[in-house]
Amino acid sequence: MKNVCDFIARWMGLMVLLVAIVSMLVPASFVWINTKAINPFLGVIMFGMGLTLSLNDFKIVLSRPKDILIGCLAQFTIMPLLAWLLTLAFSLPKELALGVILVGCCPGGTASNVITYLAKGDLALSVGMTACSTLLAPLLTPLLVWLMAGTMVDVDTWGMLLSIVYVVIAPIVVGLLCQRFMPNLTKAVTPYLPAFSSLTIAFVVGIVVSHNANRLMLGGMIVILVVMLHNLLGLSLGFLIGRLLRLQKPKCVALSIEVGMQNSGLASSLANLHFAAYPLATIPGAIFSVWHNISGALVAKVFQVKMKEHNQ
Repeated sequence: MKNVCDFIARWMGLMVLLVAIVSMLVPASFVWINTKAINPFLGVIMFGMGLTLSLNDFKIVLSRPKDILIGCLAQFTIMPLLAWLLTLAFSLPKELALGVILVGCCPGGTASNVITYLAKGDLALSVGMTACSTLLAPLLTPLLVWLMAGTMVDVDTWGMLLSIVYVVIAPIVVGLLCQRFMPNLTKAVTPYLPAFSSLTIAFVVGIVVSHNANRLMLGGMIVILVVMLHNLLGLSLGFLIGRLLRLQKPKCVALSIEVGMQNSGLASSLANLHFAAYPLATIPGAIFSVWHNISGALVAKVFQVKMKEHNQ
């Protein structure tokens, strides 16, 4: 069973791609699941994250404040600014621009920890950055969306804050409490959580893509190109900043992956909840969910080889 779970986690990118293709070509395979299910699925992923976090992960914030500060500043500046600049450079329609900005303003995704582990990066830093950016998200994500997209659409910052608290923060807290009061159960299920999270992410992608299959066709290659550039530039700039600041290579790897991989499922959820009048806004999050898992898996392989050469 453990080998099966390891296989699922390792090939997450391919699995998500296959689910996306199936749900695009045969929307009926996932369209029967209501989009309202996205929030509970995201909550389950965040709950799993809470189960895997420990006090030591939060101590990283105190013991390595410089690294965490660099990571969070990079997270909440590079990706929002890239999103905004790309929407201007490609003159995206308002709905699609909003979706790209939502992705850019979200915290790091939980998949980044799995990818950092596979890439032989600084896993403790990655987990600490994910935890910190997630805790900051209720305040920073609505504020950044308002700053970047407030002139295009009405942004309910308070409503977005509450949504992130319900969907992200509350499940993490419940997971931490379960870990504290049911340690034996937590220890038993923890080895299977990466695979479980991978399957849940695939379900979220399937739901979003199937419900937006026609719109995705209409969106065309331009949105796919923007999303790919957003992710690849984030990965590159994250690594570059680490090198410019003379961080050790494992830290640069963690910074690259943490900056480039977003909680795009949350972006789709926020678009669905707060921008229902702009249905195309869910598309960039759906595409990003597929693409960043593929690019993350490829980048992990590249970094893995480079780290092995570096250590020899």
